[in-house]
Amino acid sequence: MNDKTTHEYKEVIASCKVLFARKTHDYGTAWRVLRISSITDQIYIKAQRIRSIQEKGVQKVDDPIRDEFIGIINYCIIALIQIKLTSSAKMEMTFEELEPLYDEAVNETFDLLQNKNHDYAEAWRDMRVSSMTDIILMKLLRVKQIEDNQGRTLVSEGVKANYQDMINYSVFCLIKLN
Repeated sequence: MNDKTTHEYKEVIASCKVLFARKTHDYGTAWRVLRISSITDQIYIKAQRIRSIQEKGVQKVDDPIRDEFIGIINYCIIALIQIKLTSSAKMEMTFEELEPLYDEAVNETFDLLQNKNHDYAEAWRDMRVSSMTDIILMKLLRVKQIEDNQGRTLVSEGVKANYQDMINYSVFCLIKLN
């Protein structure tokens, strides 16, 4: 993977992390009450809004599409954190307690990106943001199906890999939108 992609990726994630820290300050960890399926649905709402705006060419709510991709990234990271935390883990956590979990999720996802980017030769740079939005929606539908199957798959990767792919595609979209 080239240095430009690494730099752009880390810039996007840094801005997502700043927002995550600020929202944790404002709201605490209210998201800890959510089941993974509810987090998946929250991500779905954001991706569906992006697609709807792309298709209609007009938006009536001022929140920029960029913010929705940032939301997808942070909710996917929340899902990865929530998967790690047991139901016995405390509900209210500080950003200082969450930061290592956030960084671990990002680092594992970045490692996956490096491997895939090597094999696919940065093909994402030639893709349309609308196509990547569709892929994010497809991955969400896959996750919903896996969740409906109580996490059991026969030959497919699990929900973690799908959340990671959604993070990476969202980062690509933000890079392309810059």
